[in-house]
Amino acid sequence: MTERKSDPDRDDSERAFFGRRKGHKLRQHQADLIDHLLPHLALDIDADAPANACEIFDPATEDLRLEIGFGGGEHLAAEAASLPATGFIGCEPYVNGMAKILAQIESGNIGNIRLFAGDAAELLAWLPKSSLSRIDLIHPDPWPKRRHWKRRFVQDRTIAAMARVLKAGGEFRFVCDIDDYCAWTLSHLARAPDFVWLAERADDFRRPWDRYTMTRYGRKAAREGRKAAYLRFRRV
Repeated sequence: MTERKSDPDRDDSERAFFGRRKGHKLRQHQADLIDHLLPHLALDIDADAPANACEIFDPATEDLRLEIGFGGGEHLAAEAASLPATGFIGCEPYVNGMAKILAQIESGNIGNIRLFAGDAAELLAWLPKSSLSRIDLIHPDPWPKRRHWKRRFVQDRTIAAMARVLKAGGEFRFVCDIDDYCAWTLSHLARAPDFVWLAERADDFRRPWDRYTMTRYGRKAAREGRKAAYLRFRRV
């Protein structure tokens, strides 16, 4: 996930998991993708959700996953390309990130991704109960200042929302190179009755899981000497 440029003056803590929606000016082809490809892939949460969320796709997929805040889209595109029978929803409020994933969808002819350019909390509320097998949150905005911690995505309310939409045995996966946010996430998930941490030894969280696609932000963090934690929690 790309680095966030957060807006610390935003007052609405319920919807402040992200900051500005647009960064660098889009190139012409990126703007064309936003105008012409995104409308075909965007979810409309003002409409009723299907009883079977896999029917978001036509034909319906065998499984459904969600990536929250996909940034540059490297991980999301790689996952979708490797699992064509699985449907993927990518949630990203930043226009630049949306343009990047659209370019990868176009160049790779990837047909099993749908997109939501908004607040993940609203998407979670829209999705049917027990509709997802996995939720990924990779290098989220850490909101490092104490007064902004209420803006972090991992909160008791969002954990409950994820528990509602995850199937029994499904997973929430979290990657972060900020020690404080990792500790925060472990603390919140430890008191959540619907989740259990899957680590049995140190390497279970020090090393990426099998077939993990490293993002550009993850490579940058490694170059700068920051070690990421790879946390997996099962929905019980």
